[in-house]
Amino acid sequence: MNIKKQHIPSLLIILFALAQVCLAQTDIPDQRNIKTGSIIPDLSYSDQPYIVKTDDDAWLCCLTTGAGHEGQPGQIVITQRSKDKGKTWEDQVQVEPPSGPEASYAVMLKVPSGRIYIFYNHNTDNIREIKTVDGDLIKRVDSQGYFVFKYSDDHGKSWSVKRYSVPVREFEIDRNNVYNGKIRFFWNVGKAFILDGKGYIPLHKVGGFGKGFFTSNEGVLLSSDNILTENDPENINWETLPEGDIGLRTPKGVGGPIAAEQSYVVLSDGSLYCVYRTIDGHPVDTYSRDGGRTWSEPQYKTFTNGNLIKHPRAANFAWKCKNGKYLYWFHNHGGRFIREFPDVNMAYNDRNPVWLSGGIEVDGPNGKIIKWTQPEILLYDDDPFIRISYPDLIEENGKYYMTETQKDVARLHEIDPGMLEKLWYQFDLEESAEPGLTLSLPDNSGRMLTEIKIPDFSPFVERNYKSADHGSKDMRHGFTIDIWFELKSDKSGQVLIDNRMANGQGIALQTTEKGTVEIVLNDGRNESRWDCDPGLIGKKKLHHLTVIVDGGPKIITFIVDGILCDGGDYRQFGWGRFNPDYRGVYGMEILRIGTSLKGKIKSLRMYDRALLTTEAIGNYRYGLNKR
Repeated sequence: MNIKKQHIPSLLIILFALAQVCLAQTDIPDQRNIKTGSIIPDLSYSDQPYIVKTDDDAWLCCLTTGAGHEGQPGQIVITQRSKDKGKTWEDQVQVEPPSGPEASYAVMLKVPSGRIYIFYNHNTDNIREIKTVDGDLIKRVDSQGYFVFKYSDDHGKSWSVKRYSVPVREFEIDRNNVYNGKIRFFWNVGKAFILDGKGYIPLHKVGGFGKGFFTSNEGVLLSSDNILTENDPENINWETLPEGDIGLRTPKGVGGPIAAEQSYVVLSDGSLYCVYRTIDGHPVDTYSRDGGRTWSEPQYKTFTNGNLIKHPRAANFAWKCKNGKYLYWFHNHGGRFIREFPDVNMAYNDRNPVWLSGGIEVDGPNGKIIKWTQPEILLYDDDPFIRISYPDLIEENGKYYMTETQKDVARLHEIDPGMLEKLWYQFDLEESAEPGLTLSLPDNSGRMLTEIKIPDFSPFVERNYKSADHGSKDMRHGFTIDIWFELKSDKSGQVLIDNRMANGQGIALQTTEKGTVEIVLNDGRNESRWDCDPGLIGKKKLHHLTVIVDGGPKIITFIVDGILCDGGDYRQFGWGRFNPDYRGVYGMEILRIGTSLKGKIKSLRMYDRALLTTEAIGNYRYGLNKR
């Protein structure tokens, strides 16, 4: 076989791709695994894959990319089109050339005529270094310069040659930077939107650079009252909101200096809702009833049950869907453990998995507000260090798609609409989950047994006989334990259920010295443990406990009396990871129930699948109504 040298690199790429396909076939697909998504092409670095639908029925995606890493010279904005809902992409256009100054962090706005505007940072003056708050110099220069735009009248196939600057009003945070506002620091990840005949573009002002990269942030809105109708870009009017000298910050007296990546949605009554990231361990939200001119006092975001939502220093976005309901992307961990950690860079970590909360509108004291459900796992990667962020939501013909990036590869994912419908229905759900149910006690005669043959559970990992090396196949199965019980003692070591052998192999639910209930997973080769949050299990009180062991992301969650554990002030994470090599529920055939329990078990259900958080809450309400 005669292979020319110039063909060798291409052949190596093909062989590598085939190897990747073979490796992927050793796993059972899980729609939540980001590697099952379709790849959005880039130049190498890949950030902020945002999509608008064009008037010629294409999807237009803008992307910040470059041949190097984030922030390196040559960083540019590109766009590309898809006519098949993200399966393939074409018409890739460089909005700015790689040979020019950095162009970064683009968002698009489509106006009624079909024209599309693209807004982005541009280092127009080609500044090559910036002073930090400590007097040092940094070479990364992609978060300063001018906020500019171009436009397309051919659905994103080409962009105007000329770029136009958006005048941004100076705020206190600008005057206080090391250049006294002569050089402005800023960037944008927020989606543009339309309200009451005006176009709005978010912008995140930066106070300086130093420890943690950005040392302070606040959010503003750039509003135009004629961009929807004015054809000449030179004549577009701009106003910087909110009124006054200060943008959207963290809560007064308690919040830190970081208030960034504001995400906005328009409510049915014309109000604006905004949520954004901090380094306080919690996201912040606020409402405007006057088109962004003034805002309610920023507060840390809560679930409808009043519990503070936890979130690190990462994008957390909200979207309004066509059905009038809402979705919220976040990472479900944080709290004081991020706020009090001495290294602020720690707050950037752990953006995997992604969690999704559903929202519905209700009447508040001053207008519509959104109440938020407890969340479900939306996306994950098998590598816990992979960070998933900067998403976008697209709806098409009743289907839901989300983009995301981990800074190297951007992908598009179709989201299970059934999961979303359950999520939105969570507030009213009072049904018992039946699919996957393998054990239900008491039985039809009303007996609560102390021993029973344990159901057969699907393996988590098994041998792959179809591979040449007969290696492992990740089956991505899960199981769930759903139990009503009452304790008469807070003594540790009380066993609720147990099928462990003498060597510890099997599963168990038992009390701990912390006053919690833990699950033990032991397959004879490794052991993993995780428990519910402290302070939730009391004596002489009937409790409902759901333990979800999810073999997709390898995560254990506890739901106690209808509340998903998030760690509270006790720990950063309410959910825990188990050993990815855990093979499954292999122990004694007999399941012992409450044999060393000082109390009683009222009911026990087991499922050969990982329930949704919503299903566990439905089980709790169903059981509550039956009692």
